Amino acid sequence: MSHLAKLNLKTVQRNVQKDPVIARREKLVAAIEEQSRVLAAALNGGEYTVKTKRWQTNDAGERVRVEHDKRVRAWFFEQDNGWYVQCRYGSRILNINGKSNAVFMDKLEGVAGVLEAFKLAAEGGELDKAVVLATKARSS
Repeated sequence: MSHLAKLNLKTVQRNVQKDPVIARREKLVAAIEEQSRVLAAALNGGEYTVKTKRWQTNDAGERVRVEHDKRVRAWFFEQDNGWYVQCRYGSRILNINGKSNAVFMDKLEGVAGVLEAFKLAAEGGELDKAVVLATKARSS
C-alpha cells in the first residue's frame, strides 16, 4: 500500500484575494493605530520611528542590507492656538464628512479621542466612501 493512498487528497484552488473594501479598512485602521503610537511619542516629548531595511553599498563596494530609522509623519499639527487632526489614506487627506478634512482640538491630549473616533468610524465602514474618493482622485 502506498503512503499517499492513506491521505485524503482533494483538488482545490486557493482564494488569495480579499474583499477590497475590507482590505482598505484594515489598511486605514493600521495607519490610525500607528498614529496613536506617534501621539504617545509626541506626548512624551519624543519622536516615533519605524525600523526599515535598505540596501546600501559599504566601503568595500559590497551591497549590504542595513537597518534604518524612518520617521513617521504625524496626522496632527499645531495651528490657530490649537491642534488640527487629519485622517489620511496613504498620502491623501480624507474629506471626513464630504466637506471638512480636519478636526480641531484645543489641546494635544484631545487628539487621542479623535484618533479613536477615526478608528471606530473606519471599522464601521463610515470612511469607505471617503477612501474610495481619495483613491479615485489619485488615478485620474
